Amino acid sequence: MTAYHYSSIKRKYGAWITAIALILTSAMAGCTTHPANTVDSGHFRVALLTPGPVSDAGWNAAAFDGLQLIKSKLGAQTALVQTRSPADFEDGFRDFAARGFNLIFAHGYEYTDAAITVARDFPNTYFVVSSGSEASTNVASLTFKVDDAAFVEGILAGGVSKTGVGGAIGGIELPSIKMTFDGFRRGFLSVRPKGRILISYTGKFDDVGAAKEAALAQINQGADVLIHDADAAGLGVFQAASQAHVYAFGAIRNQNDVVPDVVLASAVESTPQAFLKIATEVKEHRFHPGMLEFGMEDGMVKVVLNPRLQSRIPASTMEQVRQAEITLH
Repeated sequence: MTAYHYSSIKRKYGAWITAIALILTSAMAGCTTHPANTVDSGHFRVALLTPGPVSDAGWNAAAFDGLQLIKSKLGAQTALVQTRSPADFEDGFRDFAARGFNLIFAHGYEYTDAAITVARDFPNTYFVVSSGSEASTNVASLTFKVDDAAFVEGILAGGVSKTGVGGAIGGIELPSIKMTFDGFRRGFLSVRPKGRILISYTGKFDDVGAAKEAALAQINQGADVLIHDADAAGLGVFQAASQAHVYAFGAIRNQNDVVPDVVLASAVESTPQAFLKIATEVKEHRFHPGMLEFGMEDGMVKVVLNPRLQSRIPASTMEQVRQAEITLH
């Protein structure tokens, strides 16, 4: 991640940074599309648009994992582009659709309007928008009920907190992120009725420094458990938690190994499996666009505990977690 300031954190997070660098290199050095001459017209073709780099170990990386899974499981020709601004959305869609791609994933709510517009001109191409807000005959919106997993994380946080104060740091104040933080708050207050949750937004998903400062400010106000929904900037939250010796929670992907002595658990979306399911249905001509929703009940959302820290969770809290997961399933 360009905002990670590698030089200052490489020694502590060296293995993780190296892994991310390999992912980014294998995806594409400049986040451009694969050359057109690599696309065979006889193949099933799937493309992906992302709003940020696939090296973020979270939101965009999960989408790239899905694209790679489609390539390996379905033998698809794949391509990826990182859009730099909203002005690039329609161009990205039109380029892939004009080249005959069967399916185009766009990983972010912000692509919805462009997908609806372009889809009218390419009725034989399917468009799938993550966290989208509309659907049409060939456009689907894909959402995950992460607030359920955040609710479970809130129970965990309430069980280990000593101060009764939790913190939540987001990038941009989006409806999906607000829902996640609301789930965390409900879980936390179910364990600590007199507790409180502090919420901050940095306005960006790639500003590690701003996320760290926001987390430290919450810690100074008593927060000893932190959740983030800040994509790449989430590393700043982990840095602050490590510095202050408090717990944090991962988001989107399993981030337990990012800072193993800090991340108590991760709320994981099975984005790759959802992408594969959709691509399989498109390839087999049985896909039905619409408002698609996945959650804990179908195994697409789950809470993954960090085995290194699980012994620090009180037995009573673990029982509450089990009961909550049974209810949500």
